[in-house]
Amino acid sequence: MEDEFFIPVNYKGAEREYPARLEVFGYSHRFRVVVEGTEVLFEKDEEGSYRAVIPPETQGKIPETGLLQSIAQAIIVILS
Repeated sequence: MEDEFFIPVNYKGAEREYPARLEVFGYSHRFRVVVEGTEVLFEKDEEGSYRAVIPPETQGKIPETGLLQSIAQAIIVILS
């Protein structure tokens, strides 16, 4: 699935939306989200939550940890 959609996030009292794509491969999936100009992958971890992975070739500003956690939580809410 290559269609882009937006993930709504409330972070530090501000409503924001981040463009995302769902990538499905085999029995797994991940979300590719552009956060403040940086592409971040959100994949399921061993506990079933989503973790943010910044590819090593990524250049640019690394988003705040709290923002990445908020996006991961928003993904869980969207999927439930």
